[in-house]
Amino acid sequence: MTSARGQAEQAEREDISALARGGRANVLGFVLRLAARIPFLFIAGRLYGASTLGRFAYAVLVIEFAAQLATMGLKRGLAEQLAKDSRAQSHVVADALWLCFVVSAAAAGLLMIFPEAMFPNSGLNGLDRLLPLIIIAIAMTEVALAACAYQYNIAATVRARAIVEPWTISIAALAFYFYSPRDGLILAYVASMAAAMVAAFWPLLGHYGAPRGWRPHPGRIWKLAVRNLPLAGADAIEWGTRRLDLAILGLFASPAIVGIYYVAQQVASLPQRLKTSFEPILGPVITRNITLGNHAAIGRQVSQVGFWIVAAQLGVAIALAMPGEAVMGLVGPSFVIGAIALGGLLAAEVLASPAVVSEAALVYLARLRNLYISLGTVGLQAVLTVGLLILARRYELADAWVAAMPALALAIALGCGAVAKSWLLSGLLRMPIPIWRASLVICGLVTGLVGFGFTLLSPRFEWVELVIGLPVMLLVYGVLMWKVAFGEADRTLFRKHKLGEAATENAG
Repeated sequence: MTSARGQAEQAEREDISALARGGRANVLGFVLRLAARIPFLFIAGRLYGASTLGRFAYAVLVIEFAAQLATMGLKRGLAEQLAKDSRAQSHVVADALWLCFVVSAAAAGLLMIFPEAMFPNSGLNGLDRLLPLIIIAIAMTEVALAACAYQYNIAATVRARAIVEPWTISIAALAFYFYSPRDGLILAYVASMAAAMVAAFWPLLGHYGAPRGWRPHPGRIWKLAVRNLPLAGADAIEWGTRRLDLAILGLFASPAIVGIYYVAQQVASLPQRLKTSFEPILGPVITRNITLGNHAAIGRQVSQVGFWIVAAQLGVAIALAMPGEAVMGLVGPSFVIGAIALGGLLAAEVLASPAVVSEAALVYLARLRNLYISLGTVGLQAVLTVGLLILARRYELADAWVAAMPALALAIALGCGAVAKSWLLSGLLRMPIPIWRASLVICGLVTGLVGFGFTLLSPRFEWVELVIGLPVMLLVYGVLMWKVAFGEADRTLFRKHKLGEAATENAG
């Protein structure tokens, strides 16, 4: 009994260590993606302008939603399928890729027939009709990276999503501007997604090889699709909550306002990358513990990873929100009015974190109930967004506040969804899932006060907020977190060796 318990504890320590390694790799990816995203936003804002950027944003919104549906929940469901299926893993991956290809090709064909869905408020060019073909590349890339993550290869995701994709779109946006100021952004987007697919499939073949002897079986593919429908729905809804605001805003505001909000959304999505840093590795770890029936380990893993995510996101959110006008001003003077929207979107990302990490377990333990909560969250967001925009129009509020209304609605809806999903998971596991800590809030408040001090400087010293203020806030927050909020287990994230190895060393 003692031996079995020791083995279980060792396995759990190794799981936490694996989560930490995967998180470290993806946090590095976040930094690299940030370094590449800034040039893209600068090029898009300064060269193409808010209106062209708004047109691009809406088209990408529709394309990526179709791609999200086309993955059929396999970004997370593939790990479970690989764990349970007794066939060769290359055949399981081939089934997933084939299903993804069929669904994405159908979605692409539909949008090619009805391209107005991508460009509702602007005319069509000849190349616009071919844009939906990139849906196939986007969806299959997601499945390929999920297959690599099952092998604990998070570096593949970092390369594809944090290096190849963002740097390709930044360089291509600059190059294609001289070819077509109208379509340059869309062409750059296509180039970046195609490059990311190549970067994803290269390690995929290294892990699984060619699926020799595999043939597509309609019945087997159909069962795979049906099995993953709840996951597909949850993924689509989760994705939709982050884009519904932009879609509704497009019905109430000009393309220029949509473009400004899109920039704020892109900046705010940077902390979101920290949240998704752990998703690829968390899925395989949770599925293994579900198979073992070790629900207590799942609870501790969700709590630990949730704290890591919230801690990282809170620090980045404060550092970006306090100098919000200076951050948005980097893209162009006309984008400064998006600072309030940026603050709301950053708050939404932090509030949503417990829901996302809880959902990593709920998609396996309570798929339908998780889906219902997600549906309720989207419904609440839609009602709040429309209601607040109607009020803004009725009282003729300034453009800055019009742009902020969808962000406020998103923050409220995601906060409610996070509470509901955390309660559900806690009930299923029969244990509390602590993520927020008082020490974390204290660190955030102190850092916010430091940032507020920099905002009191004269407008002509606005650059100081970015060059000095932002790094100082991150430094203060990091030191406070390490000294005040982090315990011994939390520091695993920064170790390069496994906890098990550390325990062995200490015992020796």
